[in-house]
Order: sequence, then C-alpha cells, then structure tokens
Amino acid sequence: MPNKVQVPRISDAVAASLERRILEGSLRPGDRLPPERELASELGVSRPSLREAIQKLASKGMVQSRQGGGTYITDRLESTFFDPWQDMMGSHPNLREDMLEFRRMIEGQAAEWAAERATEADRQRLERSFAELNAAFEGDDLEKRSQADIAFHQAVGEAAHNALLGHLSSALLRLMQDNIRLNLGELKTVPAASKLLQQQHAAIHTAIIDKKPHAARAAAETHIDFVRETLAQTLRSVARRQTAERRLGGDYSVADSLIS
Repeated sequence: MPNKVQVPRISDAVAASLERRILEGSLRPGDRLPPERELASELGVSRPSLREAIQKLASKGMVQSRQGGGTYITDRLESTFFDPWQDMMGSHPNLREDMLEFRRMIEGQAAEWAAERATEADRQRLERSFAELNAAFEGDDLEKRSQADIAFHQAVGEAAHNALLGHLSSALLRLMQDNIRLNLGELKTVPAASKLLQQQHAAIHTAIIDKKPHAARAAAETHIDFVRETLAQTLRSVARRQTAERRLGGDYSVADSLIS
C-alpha cells in the first residue's frame, strides 16, 4: 500500500501562520493577540484548534499569557541577541564602536534592499514615520526624538523584507537606544547638527521612495558615519564635564588627570 498523504493538523497551520506574522513584524513584541473568539473567526478555525496553536507558540517562548488576561508576543527573537550584549556594553564601552560599525553594514544593506523591495504599504509607513520624525525634531521632547528616530530606522529595516535583518536591526537599535538618546540630547544644543541629522534622514527616505538602491545605501552609511563621529565627541564631552564637576566638588585624584 502506498504511504498515506500526511495532512497537516489545523493547529500546526495556525501556529505557522501566527509565527509568520511575528517573523515579518506584523505582530511585534508586546502586542496583544486579539480575543480568542475574534482571532478564531479571523483565521477560520475552531477555538480549540486556536488554543492548541497558541500553546505550541508558548512552548517555543514566542507568546506568553499575562496576569489579568491576554496573550502577548514576547521579544524572544531579539532578546536572545540583545540580553548578553547589553550586559557586555555596560562593562566594555569600546564595544559601542564595534556596534556602530556593524550597524553601518546592516543599515546600509537594509536601505539598499528597501529601495529595491519596498511595497506601497512599506512606503506609506516610511512616509508616516519620516513625518513623525520631523515633527519630533521640531519639539524639545528628547524621548520623542529618540523613539521617532528608532521607529524610522526600524521602518527602513522592515521594508528590506528580510526577516533576519529586520529583527537584527531592531535588536541593535535597542542596544544603542541609550547612546541615541545621549547623542540627541547633546546635539539638541547645536542647531546645525540637528539640521544635518534631518537632512541625512531625508536623504535615506528620498532614495528609498525614489527606488534608488545605491543612493539609499550611501545615504544610510553617511548617516551612521556622522553618528559614530558625533557620539565619540559626545562621550568625550560628557567625560570631561564629569571630571570637571568632580574637581569642583573636591573629588579629584591622579586618575582624573590621566584620563582627561
């Protein structure tokens, strides 16, 4: 007798569908899944099949139930990269330069692919995130600036339509979040620098919208080169200020003279 055709279980197909949404970024870390009845109806499956699918995802650590109700997407795909490197960044500040060098490579490629592959929906999202970024730069809220900056670069990363690159880009941006906030805080006092950042973002945005891959890569790399240099200057400036404040307070040592 010939082997029987293996029909996939409905719960396996549902789990694969939800997993695909997580991989492509349609479902993001922290997102809550719709209520069971609503989601089962949307997917055209029974509630028991949906529950079984969610249990499969939970066993992989992709979703978790929270106290008070609801099932949420975890950050497992990014945290496995993010967590150990976050600790290392705190202990080894020189890793920032390596991270920025890696970010230059990742974001240059992301911008090039985004210019080649972005759909109309991607371009609409990029337009929206770019408008929000410009609005944030017009205000004085540093947190809004840094969040809008990260959202813009994440929109570029996901428009590249490479799941690994999208999640790696997100993890890198999370790793660099404190540095991004620090850098923007310092640059906010220098109008010319803020203007340059806006022009660099505009160049990335325009090249992707105009479907110019090489120009998009060049614009992204130019932006990261500027960030690397200004961040290095910012960290030196902060260190000098802290040293001066310690001296003013009488907490001065030979070590301070050697590092300043």
